[in-house]
Amino acid sequence: MDFRTQALEILKQNSRTFYIPIARLPGKLQDAVASAYLCMRAIDEIEDSSQLDNRTKARLLRSISLGLQATVDRDNYSHIASELELYSHDLPEVSLRVGEWAVFAPESIAPRIWDATASMADRMAYWAENNWQIETEADLDRYTFSVAGSVGLLLSDLWAWYDGTKTNRSHAIGFGRGLQAVNIVRNQQDDLKRGVSFFPINWSDRDMQAYARRQLKLAQLYTNALPRNSPALDFCQIPLILANGTLEAIALGKVKLSRSDVLSLVENAKMKLA
Repeated sequence: MDFRTQALEILKQNSRTFYIPIARLPGKLQDAVASAYLCMRAIDEIEDSSQLDNRTKARLLRSISLGLQATVDRDNYSHIASELELYSHDLPEVSLRVGEWAVFAPESIAPRIWDATASMADRMAYWAENNWQIETEADLDRYTFSVAGSVGLLLSDLWAWYDGTKTNRSHAIGFGRGLQAVNIVRNQQDDLKRGVSFFPINWSDRDMQAYARRQLKLAQLYTNALPRNSPALDFCQIPLILANGTLEAIALGKVKLSRSDVLSLVENAKMKLA
């Protein structure tokens, strides 16, 4: 099994939302987006781990950040995740192999992905140290930018790198924030079980759903402006459709989209893109 196949298999195991649109991307763009997704999923699993205390999470995240900042040789990447080896029984494969995902990206864009991942790891370390304390909408904006809005900016850079596609970068932030806000709505009960709430003080489910809808409006503007038949549009349509579908399902009292719901929405998205 070649490395691209391995990477896509790990991706498939970790995300039903992003595997399909990434698998549809062409050549080197697929490698770049897969690299970015896997790097960020790697650090996200550390942030969300139920096996590690917050101090350990912050230390490991900062270690990855420093390792990425020190990377100059694509053939010598083991230092990026060297400290993670001590926690091989507590962390999933996607985290333990973060160094491999980092150097999977095409050489000409890899440093941008390293920079984005290093910066996000530092911000995640901050939030772990502060136990994700969110009191106001401004705090929520800071958190959703930290872990997702900045991903929208990276995607814009990847589209521009691949074929010169230009995007509205404010809307790009909304694209990332919108997907993250839907995750917060969907995962609220699981987050509470681990002692974390991303809801500002006195916010209800309705308030958070309204916040998510505001961000998804920006995400829709971002997507609508992408060139017809471009790989960027092909990529963005599916997670956006699933995010809107998830929010609608939750508003109707469902816990989340069923597998059949997901498949139906994805097939409809594919038909629109055909």
